[in-house]
Amino acid sequence: MNSFFRKLSVYLAMLTLGCGAGFWGSRYLSNSTTVIENKKTYTTVIPTLSKLPSLTTDEQNVNFIAQAVQRVGPAVVRIDASRQVEMSSQDNRFSQPFFRRFFGDDSTPIPDQVERGTGSGFILSADGRLITNAHVVEGSKTVQVTLKDGQVYEGEVLGLDPMTDIAVLKIDATDLPTVTLGNAEKLNAGEWAIAIGNPLGFDNTVTVGIISAIDRPSSQVGVPDKRVRFIQTDAAINPGNSGGPLLNAKGEVIGMNTAIRADAQGLGFAIPIETAQRIANQLFAEGKADHPYLGIHMVNLTPETKAQINQQPDLDVTVTADQGVLIVKVVPNSPAAKAGLQVGDTIVKVGDHDVVNSLQVQDKVERSEIGKSLPLKILRNGKLRVIAVKPGVFPQ
Repeated sequence: MNSFFRKLSVYLAMLTLGCGAGFWGSRYLSNSTTVIENKKTYTTVIPTLSKLPSLTTDEQNVNFIAQAVQRVGPAVVRIDASRQVEMSSQDNRFSQPFFRRFFGDDSTPIPDQVERGTGSGFILSADGRLITNAHVVEGSKTVQVTLKDGQVYEGEVLGLDPMTDIAVLKIDATDLPTVTLGNAEKLNAGEWAIAIGNPLGFDNTVTVGIISAIDRPSSQVGVPDKRVRFIQTDAAINPGNSGGPLLNAKGEVIGMNTAIRADAQGLGFAIPIETAQRIANQLFAEGKADHPYLGIHMVNLTPETKAQINQQPDLDVTVTADQGVLIVKVVPNSPAAKAGLQVGDTIVKVGDHDVVNSLQVQDKVERSEIGKSLPLKILRNGKLRVIAVKPGVFPQ
């Protein structure tokens, strides 16, 4: 009798373990055990519990996204701005997604109206230097800056640059947490991208995605008046994220979240950190940022555009090159006009760099120094020549 119950106990134990193996074995690595009873072989699968996901919060179990956010999050701030406007309440500028109208209705013109908005920014130095987007603080001399720990400061707008949409602030504080700047020039599509900010009033929001593309021209993004080559990411960016950092997997700032395409999903854009830092340094030092300017209008040459231009008698030029950047207008009294550049000249090289499109020319000019000679190799009447131009300050 005792022998019967022993056999029954062994059988039930093996049956129970076998049922468990059907669930655990399909999800985790496991060990197997073989039991022989009365010349019958039973094989059971015993879960290896050490392979199950850990529920602890030890540092070694925090993923790279959480680690990056823990390092950088304290240096990301919320910026609340307001501005007075004198306009009809039906003015189309009220459709601007950052600022919201707080007084008036849709039928009554009001002389003084207040628009308020919330954006993001990040701390560059422990003594209270911050950076954000120009459109976040536009029209405001002071703003409210809230740190992640809840401390609130009055921030002074030291300068802004509409052409790159960058602004800098200063708060009266010391020993502040700061970000670590990375390198956007070595980015590749497919790398991780982490965004931190305050979208739509949801403070300290983290989203993650990848770098979708680099070097997106401002005209393609939908802001042709800007001088920026954007980073494209599919990390979720919404109104309120503006001015916040875009991080790499190491938690280094590689860009400033700036723009979204309202007609699409998963298309966010950030200003490369090198551009943001270069402009910020000028704004901190001078309160403004000057941009190099030649004074030419250009088109990209292809066999098709070459044929079209040669058929337009009002241009009075004959294009011989099949590629390059054709000058179609020279602004009077501009640096280009003073240097002797002419309509019909084809730019093939700026400085030491060959160029095949106008974006490359603009990029090289933007990186040049105002007042310092910049050699341009051009093709004129079938002959190559070099003309030195001294870029001036872009007219306001």
